[in-house]
Amino acid sequence: MHKISIDEINQAVNGTLTGSAAILVTGVEEISEAKADQLTFIGTKKYARMWEQSLACAAIVNDSLDIEPGKGRAFVRVADADLALATVLQLFEPPPPAIGPGTHPTAVIEPTAIIGEGALIGAGCYIGARVEIGANARLYPNVTVLDDSSIGRDTIIWSGTVIRERCRVGNDCILQPNVTIGADGFGYRSSPDGRHLVKIPQIGTVWIGDGVEIGAGSCVDRGKFSATSIGDGTKIDNLVQIAHNCKLGRSCAVAGQAGMAGTATLEDGVMVGGSARIVDHVTVGAGAIIGGGAGVISDVPPGKTLLGVPADDRRQTLRLWAAQKHLPELVRQMRKK
Repeated sequence: MHKISIDEINQAVNGTLTGSAAILVTGVEEISEAKADQLTFIGTKKYARMWEQSLACAAIVNDSLDIEPGKGRAFVRVADADLALATVLQLFEPPPPAIGPGTHPTAVIEPTAIIGEGALIGAGCYIGARVEIGANARLYPNVTVLDDSSIGRDTIIWSGTVIRERCRVGNDCILQPNVTIGADGFGYRSSPDGRHLVKIPQIGTVWIGDGVEIGAGSCVDRGKFSATSIGDGTKIDNLVQIAHNCKLGRSCAVAGQAGMAGTATLEDGVMVGGSARIVDHVTVGAGAIIGGGAGVISDVPPGKTLLGVPADDRRQTLRLWAAQKHLPELVRQMRKK
């Protein structure tokens, strides 16, 4: 069993160690589930109140909290427990599933494809004509990359992912299982007689920057023309729909089941909550926050926080929700008059 001393953990996160320095940690767990040889984390007063009942031997603790470790236990105090925890989890991270070395014999690679040095291609993969796979990229079993697409160096693509023709995925990206890049956008118009729908060809591409992560089952549609684009460092959760010709800036974060309609734009640093919807041709300004379940139907100024359907300024929406609670009583009073 892999064990790391609490002093090593403290040094890794540049924290301040209080309590016992002789503790050895075998893993990380939530405060209510941790065993006696495990580390947990305490970022709020809620979790601080749970510490006395926890079995954990040590914790990463926000230094703003007034709490002591107690006999035989230890705290590593840091400015931000969540960020420090990310570093600690890397210390305990198991190695990834093995593939390779090189290309599995069941993979199909077209002769004109270029495979970079150190790239690993798993069983059942298909690499189309003129595809370029960067150095040290990892494609797990049953990944499909169609003609004229490119995958950057050190990018990891998990099983079941399909990257259609003429799409570009940057360096150091992670695509989780069953991601679809470059499917046709949802483009239809009614026929002149109104009896059926005419499909509009989607001849554009998808351009994905460096350091992008896309969660399982998410879809990024190709542009009708030009490209649907995702900026460097953006993170997309599971089951997210990015429609044709959308543009996401740098370091955006989009949570699960959110959806963006065609030609919507997120400027740099936008955060979108789970199940939020953004209609077509809307621009969300840099640094704005769209709350979970919100429905955005018009442009959003930079830095704004919006909630509700239709989405409105956070404070205005909270006042509206508070007022709605009184409506049943107001209706009863009006009926009595």
